[in-house]
Amino acid sequence: MGSTTTNMGDLKEALQTISQTQSALLTAVQFHLHPNHRTPPDAGTQTPQPTSPIATTSTPSTKSQFTSRVILTTYPHQIGISPLPLVWGAPDPLTRGPVTVSRSPSTIGRRNAIGAHGGSYSIYYALALASGELPHNHKPDYTNTEPAVNIGPFPQWGDKKKIVAMDPWGHLVPWTHKDLMEREGVDLRPTIAVTKAHMKLPELEESVRGGRLRPDGRVCLNERGELAVTKFAVEPVWYLPGVAERFGIEEGVLRRALFEETGGMYPELITRSDIKVFLPPIGGLTVYVFGDPANMSDPSKRLALRIHDECNGSDVFGSDICTCRPYLIFGIEEAVKEAQNGGSGVVIYFRKEGRALGEVTKYLVYNARKRGEDRASDYFKRTENIAGVKDMRFQALMPDILHWLGITKIDRMLSMSNMKHDAIVGQGIPIHERVELPEALIPADSRVEIDAKITAGHRMTEQELKAVQGRIWEE
Repeated sequence: MGSTTTNMGDLKEALQTISQTQSALLTAVQFHLHPNHRTPPDAGTQTPQPTSPIATTSTPSTKSQFTSRVILTTYPHQIGISPLPLVWGAPDPLTRGPVTVSRSPSTIGRRNAIGAHGGSYSIYYALALASGELPHNHKPDYTNTEPAVNIGPFPQWGDKKKIVAMDPWGHLVPWTHKDLMEREGVDLRPTIAVTKAHMKLPELEESVRGGRLRPDGRVCLNERGELAVTKFAVEPVWYLPGVAERFGIEEGVLRRALFEETGGMYPELITRSDIKVFLPPIGGLTVYVFGDPANMSDPSKRLALRIHDECNGSDVFGSDICTCRPYLIFGIEEAVKEAQNGGSGVVIYFRKEGRALGEVTKYLVYNARKRGEDRASDYFKRTENIAGVKDMRFQALMPDILHWLGITKIDRMLSMSNMKHDAIVGQGIPIHERVELPEALIPADSRVEIDAKITAGHRMTEQELKAVQGRIWEE
């Protein structure tokens, strides 16, 4: 019986080897038969391009954007697969190695990450290629795109337990790995960019008129409340073992959930367990720094911080059903004041619309609230009834950006969120003071939201909470 099992195992292995060899030969033939559509030999499991109506009706110019064969997925130890070394947590960018995710012909065999650049915008990139608006062989010209200010490196960049959701060296890629890009032709792209700008918001002009802000010509530039700001744009880059550890789950469970709940969009989450880095198709974040950016990491300087999660209805269009824009403006004002006093002011804006549930779910919740009794006591229940959870922002990954900025303590946290507070403190960054939104800045119809959040901290009785009711649609 044992001998039979061994023979069957040997036979299976032999058949698998033959299959892989045939696939390699077929790919090599395709490579030479189609010199204008070259895909690296043996770069993965491949199938002929579909002969569906979509494929047959495509114009020649559209077809020319793609290789003649579709690469479904890759496996470790395949012929032609040689990932660039990537040591997460290494203390310098050359030892660490670049995050390499492109599936271009020159790079697909060297990939050491799963996903695509641009997060949620990667779909628009694909559409630009498919429509012929973007040439498939376009190479970015990074002349004069260097960061507008220098930052780091900080010891936290080399700690793979402190930074798991972004690439700490992502702003330097085109320059630290220039030789590699030119020598091997690999497509490497930054995941962080740093620039300077002016900020103009109508409330800030009112803040100057009301005496809450004073123009100093350095941070608050003039009587119109125009602000000087340094901005950092960050795309998410997940180190999967670190993300799994942060959530207290197994890496395999995380990989399977990501694979299945994206509709199988990234099969290499399952087939390439050797690849530990994933660029998820989600929104990133933007950091707005007031004053000298070097002050953020100076423990002798005071720091005011606002962590703000996206709310399009309030932040952009001024909806008064929540306190998001008022808290954002208040956070900016306080950050500016701290910078003017010789410290640092930071506002970090995450793309997590509707508590990361999205606007469709958010509006369904609004309908459920407005058609019933819109009371603070039921505020979170409406969300949980529809979405299954109260909140999906999962602040556990949020503190990574603080580590990257070199922040080691927060003097004034402009937030009443226990989730944000606990996530930051849990990462070893103390918060000395928490600052609530002043009563005068709370819109009338957002009392339901604000008191529901306050009661989450056990500061109101159940009876007091039931008395807080929002307006109905007709009011």
